[in-house]
Amino acid sequence: MPAKPTSTPGEILRFLAPLAVWILVLVVLTFTLSSISPAMSRIVTDTLIKLVMVTGLYIFIGNSGILSFGHGAFLIVSAYASAWLTIPPMMKKVILPGLPAFLQTVHLDPVLGLLGGIVLAVLLALVIGIPLMRLSGIAASIATFAFFVVISVIYNNWTGWTKGTASLVGLPVYVGPKVALLAACVALLVAWLFQRSSYGLLLRATREDLVAARASGIPAERLRLLAFVLSAAVAALGGALWGHYNGALTTANNVYLNLSFTIIAMLVVGGVRSLSGMVVGTLALSLVAEVFRRLEIGIDVFGQTLVLPGGSREVLLGFCMLLALILRPEGLTRGRELSFSKRKSPPLAATQIVEAAR
Repeated sequence: MPAKPTSTPGEILRFLAPLAVWILVLVVLTFTLSSISPAMSRIVTDTLIKLVMVTGLYIFIGNSGILSFGHGAFLIVSAYASAWLTIPPMMKKVILPGLPAFLQTVHLDPVLGLLGGIVLAVLLALVIGIPLMRLSGIAASIATFAFFVVISVIYNNWTGWTKGTASLVGLPVYVGPKVALLAACVALLVAWLFQRSSYGLLLRATREDLVAARASGIPAERLRLLAFVLSAAVAALGGALWGHYNGALTTANNVYLNLSFTIIAMLVVGGVRSLSGMVVGTLALSLVAEVFRRLEIGIDVFGQTLVLPGGSREVLLGFCMLLALILRPEGLTRGRELSFSKRKSPPLAATQIVEAAR
């Protein structure tokens, strides 16, 4: 049996180069912008947390080709699970009287609480993913949205555990630009390694041609489930960080529905098929959203105060998404990754992807 060829340093460098470039960009932007002012530091942290969430969404959608509207459920589950594990016991007895005794007394380190939230989201993704991953196309998308609605309604009415639509306070606030940057880099690394692995390549083959992929013996449902669980873990990381960044949680006013819409828009605008598109879309829409937010507050233009009515930000973000879909249906990057090779290779067909993975 011939020995498996080892990768040369040059091959490893080419493999990691696109990922390293984006991590370098994030590091430079984080340390440069967060040092300007506390307000800018919060904007940077918020953007990096959203990047983690978008990365989780990309791991599933980008590789499987199935649009998921249900990842907001994992944000909710992980955020509240981390809150149950990290809020001081004395406070939990007052604000969360419905919690069972073992949760009333537990008080874990924030990192352990974060891991607990991820584990719960992963278990939920595994259970719900087994039946859902048998579906394809619009049926799968509708099913994931129904899953999100169910979780959202449960947490809205589970007042003894979540305070319902009221604010759940007392979460340790420890997420800043550096913590969010570390989480974003880890999420990007996980996404990059998965999409370049044999599992990711085989799953992309099912995205390109499901019939041909199944005829080649690819277990589409198992690969989808693997991607779904992994994406839930990364999205859950973002959800837990979101809670510990704000110090409070609430399901009122469709908070998580709006957040889900935002991260889907970031992914679609940048490009669903590439990690580079995901990063570009997140950074671009974060910038646009911040401009719209400031317009809602009011800015002075030649001595006149320009103020947009409340809610304009969501409307304008939707318009930007619509405009991007019309002008660039494949996203700002057109589904391309950063390449340092002068020769551009055409996209691979499903059968070619299968051979490359094997």
